Formats: sequence, structure tokens, C-alpha cells
Amino acid sequence: MQMNPIILEKIKSNNNMITTAQVIELGFSRTILSKYVKAGLLERSRQGIYILSDSVHDDMCTLMMRSDKIVFSHDTALFLNGLSERTPFMHSVTIPSNTSLPNSLIDECQCYYIKPELHLIGVIEKKNTMGNVVRCYDTERTICDILRSRHRIDEETVISAVKNYAASPDKDLNRLAVYASMFRVDKELKRYMEVLL
Repeated sequence: MQMNPIILEKIKSNNNMITTAQVIELGFSRTILSKYVKAGLLERSRQGIYILSDSVHDDMCTLMMRSDKIVFSHDTALFLNGLSERTPFMHSVTIPSNTSLPNSLIDECQCYYIKPELHLIGVIEKKNTMGNVVRCYDTERTICDILRSRHRIDEETVISAVKNYAASPDKDLNRLAVYASMFRVDKELKRYMEVLL
């Protein structure tokens, strides 16, 4: 059995993944996915998400495909922005406080909530270690998030994040000051920066 070229092209352009909704959008029945799984052409990665059998699974892309509200944040954003060497054991995501993650996702990531009007501030796109583009916060927003959530994160991570940011040639202190006041962490930021600079 061979895969329909239209579906295959969509999969290849979509990090080797396809959703049931995308297949229906292309004008095919969802039963075609079951046939491809039986034939060994696709694997069911999660409910409604299928990957090519011979491809390596990218859990960050899968998470993003399951909710368009997800933005990688905190320690995951530190890692994506090169402010941490440590790959997070569980990815951190931020979503607007007026929505919720599907139950199937709750156990798979560390979730933070933010007022809807602050949710998209500092959103950028970065390539992850698998070369796929994912949504995350920029370094300045990430530092503010780390300071806002400092009671949920170990002190070593907070200090290391601020220290690595201070040493970064790409830092934008003006943007950081604007974000710090928006997210009401200017006092905390000042305290950490005084110690480190």
C-alpha cells in the first residue's frame, strides 16, 4: 500500500506529522489514517495525531499541535533561548487564564496561566533541537516569567537564568525594563541584577 501523495506532502511539510483534522481538511475520510497505521506507514502518536513510522518523534511539536494556545515558557524557553544547557524533564508552557489545557495534556507539561492580554507579549519562534520551529517567549519575557514564578522554581534556576541573561550579548535591557514593569517584577529584577552586575 502506498500513501496518497497529497497526504504525504502535508505530512512532510508538517514535521512528519498530521492530525485527523488536517486529513479531513484535505478532503479525505478519517478511516484512511487507520488503514495507513495497519499498513505500517503511520504510527498513532497521540489521539488525533499521526507520525510517519520511520521518523523521530518531536514532543514539542506534538504539544503545540494539540493546543494553539500553548507557548513554551520558563525553563523550556530558557533552554530554547540558549540561557540554559539543561533540557527540561517536563516542558513548561503558558496559556491564557481564560482557557484550559485538554485533560490529555495536563500530565505531560508544567502549565502556567497568565491574563489573556499578557499572553502573547514576547512570543517568538525558535528552532528546537530537532530543527522544528516552535512558539516560545523571548529572553526578556522569560526572565520576567522566571521571576514571577520564583516560588515554584528552585532558586538555583532563577539565579542561573538571570546570570546567563546578564552575560548574553543579545540582551535588551530596555525591553526587559518595560516587561518587568508590565509583569510587576521590577523590584525582584532590580534585586537580582544588583547582586549579579
